[in-house]
Amino acid sequence: MFDIFGSVQGLLKIDTVCIDNNIFRLHYKATVILLIVCSLLVTSRQYIGDPIDCIVDGVPGNVMDTYCWIHSTFTVPRALTKAQGETVPHPGVDTVQEGDEIKYHKYYQWVCFVLFFQAILFFVPRYLWKIWEGGKCKMLVMEMNCPIIDEDAKRDRKKLLVDYFQMNLHNHNFYAIRFFFCEVLNFVNVICQMYFTDMFLGYEFTTYGSRVVHYANMDQEDRPDPMAMVFPKVTKCTFHKYGASGTVQRLDGLCVLSLNIINEKIFVFLWFWFIIVAVVTGLSLLYRLAVVVSPQVRLYLFRARARLAPPEQIETIARKSQIGDWFLLYQLGKNMDPLIYKEFINDLSRRFEGKDVQ
Repeated sequence: MFDIFGSVQGLLKIDTVCIDNNIFRLHYKATVILLIVCSLLVTSRQYIGDPIDCIVDGVPGNVMDTYCWIHSTFTVPRALTKAQGETVPHPGVDTVQEGDEIKYHKYYQWVCFVLFFQAILFFVPRYLWKIWEGGKCKMLVMEMNCPIIDEDAKRDRKKLLVDYFQMNLHNHNFYAIRFFFCEVLNFVNVICQMYFTDMFLGYEFTTYGSRVVHYANMDQEDRPDPMAMVFPKVTKCTFHKYGASGTVQRLDGLCVLSLNIINEKIFVFLWFWFIIVAVVTGLSLLYRLAVVVSPQVRLYLFRARARLAPPEQIETIARKSQIGDWFLLYQLGKNMDPLIYKEFINDLSRRFEGKDVQ
């Protein structure tokens, strides 16, 4: 009989224990996967395809491509609104005159590395919390997340868990504080990533998405395309070489940056994604603040988590618990089978009332 229980338990056993929440996973799972996928898209185009093609008379094409990729290209901002095909061949491509502002584009060779680096930074809070958590929740759950468990084993594990909480009551505050710190770190990280991306793109990112949306609702003649400003498809590149007489010749070439077709879409999406993640994380911090300062909020959440347990038992435990104890009990409630968790709450409340636990 026990062999049958063991076999079924092995099939139903949940190896992973949840030690965070959905907002946390939005950072270290969804955002990290998104950034890595974007990095791979850029990398495949950059190192497998042909990210830049430059045209100039008197210089081999492969030499010009390599030179302009390494030393950057440029556009003339005043030419972005000129009529394409009439006064300029492409937006931002024009003869440089004295006093003209020149905008150099050097970022494109670093985009894939920057996106991967950002993915690492979004994983850092999760990495810290996993180290600090140290497997405590998994150890305390003791496979009671499986609804099918031997009765003797369940009784022994519940008793061990009740004994642990009785002996370590009020010793879990630092455990909770570390998690709350990682939640704050998630919010700080996404805000810093927005400003880091803004700096990387020449301080054009913070308003990039809003300008793209605004531009889509306007006539193209009214203002320059923000995508063409930040991610131009055609740019200029200057190459110097010795002429036949030994004098230095200046050669202007046109470069087609096909990679920017991908870059412009990636960073528009990231603009909206970072804002959504920042707003949702900020709201979660307000929720966390309410949890920390209000015992009544903690009691309400505890009741929702242990909904099968009688309210008086939950109130008994809540009166005895501090923020750290509440947080650990709440984490256990997310991982334990609801019926087993109800029995554990019953045993723990009886122990806090000074009654014997069978």
